Order: sequence, then structure tokens, then C-alpha cells
Amino acid sequence: MLAIANRLRNLQNIKTRSFTTATIARHETNSSKKKVSLYSKISPLGNPNLAMTPELDEWVDTGKKVRASEVKQIIHDLRKRRRFHHALEVSEWMNKKGICAFTPTDHAVQLDLIGKVHGFLEAEKYFNGLAEQDKTGKTYGALLHCYVRQRETEKALSHFQKMKQKGFVLSPVTYNDIMSLYIRTNEVDKVHDVLNEMKKNGVSPDNLSYRACISSYGGKMDIEGMESVLKEMENDSNIVMDWNTYTVVANWYIAGNLLDKANNALKKAEKQLVEKDGLGYNHLISLHARLGNKDDVVRVWGRQKSVCKRQLNRDYITVVKSLVILDEFEEAEKILTEWISSGNVYDFRVPNIIINGYLKKGLCDKAKDLLDRLSKDQKVTMPDSWGLVALEFLKKGDVGASISCMETLFSLQLEKKDWKIDSKVFEKLLDGIGEKAGVKDVESLVQKLKNYVKFDRGMYHSLMKGYINGGKEIGKVLEDMKADGIEEDEETKRILVLQQNKV
Repeated sequence: MLAIANRLRNLQNIKTRSFTTATIARHETNSSKKKVSLYSKISPLGNPNLAMTPELDEWVDTGKKVRASEVKQIIHDLRKRRRFHHALEVSEWMNKKGICAFTPTDHAVQLDLIGKVHGFLEAEKYFNGLAEQDKTGKTYGALLHCYVRQRETEKALSHFQKMKQKGFVLSPVTYNDIMSLYIRTNEVDKVHDVLNEMKKNGVSPDNLSYRACISSYGGKMDIEGMESVLKEMENDSNIVMDWNTYTVVANWYIAGNLLDKANNALKKAEKQLVEKDGLGYNHLISLHARLGNKDDVVRVWGRQKSVCKRQLNRDYITVVKSLVILDEFEEAEKILTEWISSGNVYDFRVPNIIINGYLKKGLCDKAKDLLDRLSKDQKVTMPDSWGLVALEFLKKGDVGASISCMETLFSLQLEKKDWKIDSKVFEKLLDGIGEKAGVKDVESLVQKLKNYVKFDRGMYHSLMKGYINGGKEIGKVLEDMKADGIEEDEETKRILVLQQNKV
């Protein structure tokens, strides 16, 4: 049931979710220089560790004009790109500097951001500190959303009742929050009751209301109930049907292995697509891939390219991933070539999808070949990828190719000291190399490895296990471990017993 709840949460707000990080949501093509604005100064600061306040203060200190509308647009954009820390920082700066008199709507935005960044307790403090005239339906609704997000059922329902008692005009958003709460807490049987309460109280359900109810039935695999709500939604004169709802329905049909119905739902979804809605095309492409519809993946991608001015990295990631799911690696590599020449900001996640796809198929030669080509073209490759390819070669017993990949991995780590390879990958490599490579090769690799990473106990243990499996003595490894100031623990003792049993 917990798995169902997770899937419901993923589907409920499908339209608002991004396929990628905030970095990808940026304009990713090369463009001519534009007039510097406050927005253009703030927007590129994607690193969450970079503070916004110095840039904002500098703008003011140099005598440049600050318009409240522009600052609010910056906050809106940062929220849309899920840069909540930065959005909160800008909102707090605007309030502190008195850029404008905060309205209840402004307070609601800040309250929501506080909840996202610091949690509902801090949001409560902010709410309690508001003047009475600012405690409106907007700010009450924002605090309710904070409770729902953190599954605080008792607080959320109590707060909801208080909103009713105060006579606030409740919108579909408020009821949708309660539906979301029941989905998040795996009380899906209560979702339809909320929909009925809405209608009883004269509040017209919106698309999200119906979608939540559809998903509550889908999560229980009550297809008949789901279809009943869908039919009601289609017959509601206040509703304009959207692609989003039909893709949610298609998801549940796929989960129930009702593939013909899923395909019909996708046809309806495509008819509802607004021409330039890239996110809608992304969903359609992904679902067609899950259904094994290669021709439809290619067709919808072609349609997207014909109607959208440009394709974001998000779009390329979606179509490449879909083609890899379908084992259409040749087609995926064609799209990769197209993406590289598109002028978009280089994002290694795009080729990495193909590399990981090759590795899952055991095609380590093809994965290495792609990495080599990217390196030759001076495109960034990541240490983890080389490490995973090295592991795959080890599984196949090709120690030489594995060591070659590790040499490249080492050089990348030395070039970019801020790049860190997953320690688990290191441990698996050490285990495999310890077992299959000669002692001299192992010692040489370990010395190179120590040039840029501190060996921990887990790494030494992996190396010991590899030595034991390869029939080698671990005395030298144990000495090196102690020389690095790492004492034996219970796991070390178990490994030593393992060696004795092997003798």
C-alpha cells in the first residue's frame, strides 16, 4: 500500500513536476547579449550555496532601480524552477528592504517558501506573527499546504475546520489539499468523500480535483471506479479536458496491464495537447515507450520538434531514455548527435542514459566507445561512468580494459578535484581488481588512487576480500590499512577468519 501511495503522489501533480533539475529549465541555447536587468543578474545563480542577497544589495547600492513587480517575477520564476531557498531569500530581502508593502498574497508566498525550506513549525511561527488583517484565506491556505506537505494530518484537518468556521470562501485548491493529504497518508478511500463534500458545498471541482479522485481509484486498481470519475469529469460543463488527466489514466491502465485502453487514453491525451506544450510531449513519449510503441515515440518526437521552437535538455533526456527503454540504441545515438549540435548547454546526463543502457545490456565495449568519442570531442565525461564501465569489464574478466578505464577515471579526478566518485563504486572496483588482477597491478592502482582519495576502512575491506577470492595474501593490505591509522574492527576480524578458512 505504501508503494501505491508513492505512485499516487507522483501522479497527482504530474503537470507541475519537472523532468529535470532547475538548471535544465533555463533557456539552454546560445543567445545574443541582452540588456542587463536584475532578473538576468539573479537567474544564472543556480548553485544553492550561492547567496542572492549580495547581488541584490549591489544592484541597489549602485543606484539601479528596483521594481516590486520585477522582484515578484524573480520569486515566481525561482519557485517554478524549484529553487526554493533562493526564492525565500529574495522574498525576505524584499520584505526587509520595504520594496513594497506586503499583501496577504505576498505573505502567503513567503509562508509557503518557509514551509518548503524550514518546515511547518517555522511556517507556523511566521503565520502567528502576522497582523490579523493579513490572516486571510490566502495565508490560512498556505499554512494548510505546509501541513499537508509534511503529512501532519491532525493539524491539517483542524486547520481546515478553522477555515470553515471563519467563513472563508473555500476554493478547489483547499479541498485539493485535503485530497492530497489522504493520498499522502494512504487513506485513499476518503478522497471521493472530499469530492462529494466540495460539490455539496457548491464548490466546483477543478481538473486537479478530478485527477486526485481518478488516482485514488487507480491506486486501488478499481478501474471501474476510475472510469466512472473520468466520465463524470468529461461530462462536467465547467471542465476543459486536458492531456494531463488522460496520461494519468493511461498510467493506471498500464499498471493494470490494460494496454489497449492505455493506448486509447494516449490518443485522447494527444488530441488535448496545446501545440507548444513540451512537457505534454514528454509525458506522451515516456508512456509510449512503456507500451513498447517505438513508432509513436519517434512520431510524437517529430511532432514536438515541428511545433516547438527549441527542445530543452529535458526533452532530449526524455526521448533518449525512451529509446533506450525500447533497446533502440542506434536511434538514441542519432538523437544524441542531434542534441550535441543543438547549441544547448552540455549536460552529461543525456549521453549517460545511453551509457547506462549499454551497461545494463552488458555492452561495455559500446559504453566505453561512446565515452571515448565524447572525450575525443572534448565533451565532459564523469568519473562514475568510467568506474561503472570498469566494473562491467571486470565482470567479463577483461582486467586490461578495466584498468584502462580506471586510468581515465584517475585522470578525471585529478583534473576536477570537486568531482567525487561514489565510494561504493570504488569498493566494488577494489574487490574485483583485488581478485582478478596481479598483485603488482593492484598495488600500482592503489597508489594512484591514494593520490586523490583518502582510503577508508570499507575500501581496505573490499580490497582484502578481493585478494582472498583471488587466492592472494592480505598481510600487506592489512599493514597499509594500519599505517593509514585505521585499526581493525569486527568486520576486519571476520575477513581474517575468512582467509584462514580459505587456506
